[in-house]
Amino acid sequence: MDMQNLGVAIVLSSLALVTACGSDSDGNKPTETTATTFEQQVSSGATEYGEHCAKCHGSSGEGTAQGPAVVGPTALPLDPPSGAMVRKTRFVTVADVAQFVVKNMPGDAPTTLSTEEYYSILAFDLHANGIDLDKKLDGTVAASLVIPRD
Repeated sequence: MDMQNLGVAIVLSSLALVTACGSDSDGNKPTETTATTFEQQVSSGATEYGEHCAKCHGSSGEGTAQGPAVVGPTALPLDPPSGAMVRKTRFVTVADVAQFVVKNMPGDAPTTLSTEEYYSILAFDLHANGIDLDKKLDGTVAASLVIPRD
């Protein structure tokens, strides 16, 4: 796994989680089916990203006037950008990003996707950046993935 690609993937996946929407026992909307593999997460994450994230972050993660880019070497810097309206935390691991987006996104309706949906979007973003995992992406796996910095 190329470290720069991991960084790009983490960036895309992190912010892709930002714009979604519902509620289970954890206060999140339940998914219709639960993915058991990374590949299944990627498949459902592609749909979720298109429905909930692309409108603000662009169909390719390039960013728009409504949301920052989530793909590329400048996406998701370690420290929040000086003009950041919502982000005030550092992004060291994929778990840091996931925690931020689950709590704060989408901006007009935070915490409205299920945890499973957020992680599926993250898996889709990792895959879109050439990173495939041999196990399902979850909080433990995300915590072990450090975002590489140049």
